[in-house]
Amino acid sequence: MNSIALLVILGLYLSVLFFIAHWAEKKESSRWANNPYVYSLSLAVYCTAWTYYGSIGVAANSGLNYLPVYLGPIIIIPAWMIILKKIIRISRVNKVSSIADFISLRYGNSRFLGAVVTIVCLFGILPYIALQLKAISETFHLVTQTPSNSNIFDDSTTYVAFALAIFASIYGTRYVDASEKRKGIVTAVALESVLKLVFFIIIGVYVTFFVFDGFDDIYAKASLLENFQEKNTIGGLPQALNWFFLCVLSLFAIFLLPRQFQVSVIENTRENHVNTAVWLFPLYLLLFNIFVYPIAWGGNILFEGQSVNSDTYSLLIPQFFDNKTLTVMVFLGGFSAAISMIVVSSIGLSTMVSNNLIIPYGLLGRLQHNEQTTINKKIVNIRKIGIFSLIIIAYFIYRYFALDYSLFSIGLVAFVIIAQLAPSFFGALFWRRGSRTGAVSGLIVGFVICLYTLLIPYALGITSSDTSFITNGFLGIELLRPLQLFGLDYLQPVPHALFWSLLFNFMTYIAVSVSFKGNYRERNYAEMFLDINKYINMHENAFVWKGTAYRNDIEKVLIKFLGEDRTKRAMNIFNVKYNVDKNEELADARLIKFSENLLTGHIGTASAKILISSVVKEEKITLPEVLKILEESKENIIINKKLTETSNELKEISAKLQEANQSLMIKDKQKDEFLDTVTHELRTPITAIRASSEILFDDDEIPDELRKQFLQNIISESDRLNRLIDKILDLEKFETGRQKLHVAQHKIMATLENSIEPLQQLIANKNIHVHLEGNANLKAEYDEDRIVQVVTNLLSNAIKFCPDTNGLITLAVYDKFDFVQVEVSDNGKGIAGTDFENIFDKFYQSTNQNFKKPIGSGLGLAICKQIIEHHKGNIWAANNATGGACLTFTLPKKQQA
Repeated sequence: MNSIALLVILGLYLSVLFFIAHWAEKKESSRWANNPYVYSLSLAVYCTAWTYYGSIGVAANSGLNYLPVYLGPIIIIPAWMIILKKIIRISRVNKVSSIADFISLRYGNSRFLGAVVTIVCLFGILPYIALQLKAISETFHLVTQTPSNSNIFDDSTTYVAFALAIFASIYGTRYVDASEKRKGIVTAVALESVLKLVFFIIIGVYVTFFVFDGFDDIYAKASLLENFQEKNTIGGLPQALNWFFLCVLSLFAIFLLPRQFQVSVIENTRENHVNTAVWLFPLYLLLFNIFVYPIAWGGNILFEGQSVNSDTYSLLIPQFFDNKTLTVMVFLGGFSAAISMIVVSSIGLSTMVSNNLIIPYGLLGRLQHNEQTTINKKIVNIRKIGIFSLIIIAYFIYRYFALDYSLFSIGLVAFVIIAQLAPSFFGALFWRRGSRTGAVSGLIVGFVICLYTLLIPYALGITSSDTSFITNGFLGIELLRPLQLFGLDYLQPVPHALFWSLLFNFMTYIAVSVSFKGNYRERNYAEMFLDINKYINMHENAFVWKGTAYRNDIEKVLIKFLGEDRTKRAMNIFNVKYNVDKNEELADARLIKFSENLLTGHIGTASAKILISSVVKEEKITLPEVLKILEESKENIIINKKLTETSNELKEISAKLQEANQSLMIKDKQKDEFLDTVTHELRTPITAIRASSEILFDDDEIPDELRKQFLQNIISESDRLNRLIDKILDLEKFETGRQKLHVAQHKIMATLENSIEPLQQLIANKNIHVHLEGNANLKAEYDEDRIVQVVTNLLSNAIKFCPDTNGLITLAVYDKFDFVQVEVSDNGKGIAGTDFENIFDKFYQSTNQNFKKPIGSGLGLAICKQIIEHHKGNIWAANNATGGACLTFTLPKKQQA
């Protein structure tokens, strides 16, 4: 393909990334830029050019040896639910902006330790960035079929490096506070992760199913190649040990690589995004590795006997079949893999260089004499220059140093160097006794061993047989041979270097830490790191400090770096959080810690400590005092937590008491209304009985026919009185739980028919048509007499409110899986919407009088509700489609014991 055309495509691609990053920065609250999937996909910055190209090269040359690099992260990812969340909490409350800040903070804001961590990261990552640029250059020339050019101005990688440097420096330094989230970069990286995966799967499908006839075909043909069986077995114990150490190496890398710490911790906006990452990221790695083996061995089959770079099989295969479109797509995928690593790594390294080298070791004193706007501008410019310089330095490493090793091998060397952070990093999380001296000593010893066993042999030429240092050892001592140190000769160079460097690193870290006590700050932060969940909301309470400090002096420093408005807002938050009087002159330990946190994102933990220390007068604290204060702090936090819980409980109890009091008042009012209504309802038949009785008593000459009418009135009113008393007693039994139900299995349709029978005369008198529908064999468990009482009551109401002509009542039964539903509906005026709930209250009269209780009681629907609820069912009212009333109740098919 033409070089100019490919450069145009790259230019357009980078423009799209610029646009996406710019859009995400503007729309930082958008769910498209801030969601768990973008976060999880940004973690795939782990998959760089050595994943995209190098894994294929390893699979082609060494079989299954590419797998451990992916197994390590997958093995440890379930622990992210605990470990990564803990790291995120610690970093969030302490405004940590890099892994160097994280480690130096734990060991007492150690400036020197932060610098050592930064230098180790530079040694590990800069050559690795250079290898990404090398991958871009080599694949560019492969796609365009042009020779590499020694003139930097004729090398396309020069312009790519400058474009990436400009992109990263613009979108990586938009905030002075380095702990702020970079939505633009993260969204762009997530998009690149999707693209490189899609393009890799496309080439995998093409090779597997279009070039060859599926996985079986590739395996059958590859198995005929020389050394196929030897390359595709794990082997014996030595090979298993190599695999084990490579898994450990990648396990550490997923936590410790600056780019991984940047995206997984610093750029995390919500802790619960980790819940998605623990399944989506392993799935991503799995999908990426499905086609590594087919591409690798497909390339071995196609290019057998030819001298080609197996790393580039994914490009060579489509090019071999003259598929230009697919070749460009694969190139763009590899380009995405390389530039996402370059951009994120350069941002992380730039923050570390500025906050742990430049500012604390030279610029801090001069910054104090500038205004806030000038300080911010200088800090941002330092980081911009840092990002730009790091990418350009990596470019010159690629151009002028002999980097003849494969992408995969250099990637593993970078992993081993970064793995030296493991003892101090994980010790910070899980071991109280770890000290600054132990961390520095272990890191230096581990790096020196790594230098001796790996970096020097690689620089000299690991395969060179005429190098006496490699073959005979230092000073000719065979036990000191760098690749077989102390006679350990069955490990490959990378696992060998990892084993010895980490062994000496861990041993030194532990031995020095237990031999020399750390200062009070180290032990203080150890408690805060290990017990972060206790201090997450009030972490300033756990900070130990003793001395004299004035709020005014601290505020002046904060205003110098943060500005007056932000400082005032911060101090107001502090005063409210800890209930501190704003006129208080003296500052306590909480304000010291709070102020250091505010400055940390701008200038790093070490510089923040130095700056605050310059305006306060600190007194020395012994370790026993620290432990005593911490113990008191723990007790205070526990007491505060208990007081908060008690306060919340009291609030809940108070609210419940208030609700209960209101309920009692309502019930008391209802009771009065109930008694009034019952008295009125009882008085009505009694008055009628008395009047009829008096007439009969006073007048002996009443005709027989009239006498019989009065006697009939007495009987009917007595019956009415009796029914009313029965219903009141019924209701009282249900409400007090003394009513017994005689439950048995019955056919619901038969029960409805039994309920209709006594009311046939009333129905006939009003010319009402009753329609019954449902399954005749449908059964449920209930007290039949009581359900007949319910249906009779509902039917009586329906009859009462049916129109005088064309009245229609429908009784419908529905089978609802574990219960039956009965509907009694009419075509009358219906019920007012406000009365749907109230009609089941005792003696309630509808507001529009469309619905009244059956004559003689006023308790019918209240009793119906009690009966249905005692059957574990529900009853409710509504209006049907025609506007008439519809009362519905349900009954379980099986009553629970």
